[in-house]
Amino acid sequence: MSEVERWQTRFSAPGYTFGKAPNAFLKAQAHRLRPGHRALSVADGEGRNGVWLAEQGLDVLAIDFSAAGLAKARTLAAERGVTLRTELADITTWQWPHQAFDVIAAIFIFVEPDERPAFFNNLKRALKPGGLLLMQGYRPEQLNYRTGGPPKAERMYTRAILQQGFGDMAALDISEHDSMISEGASHAGMSPLIDMVARK
Repeated sequence: MSEVERWQTRFSAPGYTFGKAPNAFLKAQAHRLRPGHRALSVADGEGRNGVWLAEQGLDVLAIDFSAAGLAKARTLAAERGVTLRTELADITTWQWPHQAFDVIAAIFIFVEPDERPAFFNNLKRALKPGGLLLMQGYRPEQLNYRTGGPPKAERMYTRAILQQGFGDMAALDISEHDSMISEGASHAGMSPLIDMVARK
């Protein structure tokens, strides 16, 4: 089963795989957001983060390679009374726009190591000058916790990986912590996390 088929199957099941509430790290960045700014929610799945960004007054594009996930995202947006633009897209082949977004949220997005440099460069390329990049992911220690995430440590993030990939940003703040998370049935329990807030 391909990755697309696997996520299509997960998102086709009843309910919301990661719940309807936004990621806690993303929500904690609300003070950095400005109504009217253009935002991209990367691999947004069923829309919990993109919809929350729209609720903050941002003009949001949510992309994902699962049509089932995006259908739920549109349903959630309608339920919350906000507008969410969606586009079916594989982040490894999508034609990333140049300097198009004020804010990019990339929450729990894990690509293969050989795809990572292009992914990181595309994130930076798509940001406007002064734009804000918000990322959260698992550290490799997550394999010991087994509370969510991919089964491969090499797909997870370390401080060194993020510093190498985003060290050319104008501002970079990386935080490592072990925290309890509760994001549906698929992200639940103590988790070793790494957060990044960066400015282009």
